[in-house]
Amino acid sequence: MSIVKEFKEFAMKGNVMDMAVGVIIGGAFGKIVTSLVGDVLMPVISLVTGGIDFTNLFVNLSDDKAYKTLAEAQEAGASVFAYGQFIQNIIDFVIIAFCVFLMIKGINRFKKKEEAEAPAPAPAEPSKEEQLLTEIRDLLKNK
Repeated sequence: MSIVKEFKEFAMKGNVMDMAVGVIIGGAFGKIVTSLVGDVLMPVISLVTGGIDFTNLFVNLSDDKAYKTLAEAQEAGASVFAYGQFIQNIIDFVIIAFCVFLMIKGINRFKKKEEAEAPAPAPAEPSKEEQLLTEIRDLLKNK
């Protein structure tokens, strides 16, 4: 079997195509959640915390000069401990994980409805052998 034919069979399998669709949708979903976090939730969190911008929280480790922003300190070449970006990433992760949880919960709810709507299969008619065996059992039971 040629390697091209083997690759074609691999690439056209259902699992690979499903995974490709999942990656594409995941990328789009990631952009939506990133926008939700950055454009909707973080301004509200910043308002509640008194205007704190987590991404600009840092400690200058190299000198005593005071920098107003993290970008200014990094541009000056100062060694900084940028813990604010870490806090921001934790908040982003929690929000993204919660959004994925809600999405999976919604999908599971639809699956349960579909399973409930599906009728139970009708019991199969016993075969002639089973009917005869049942009659013999009943006769023996009555003796």
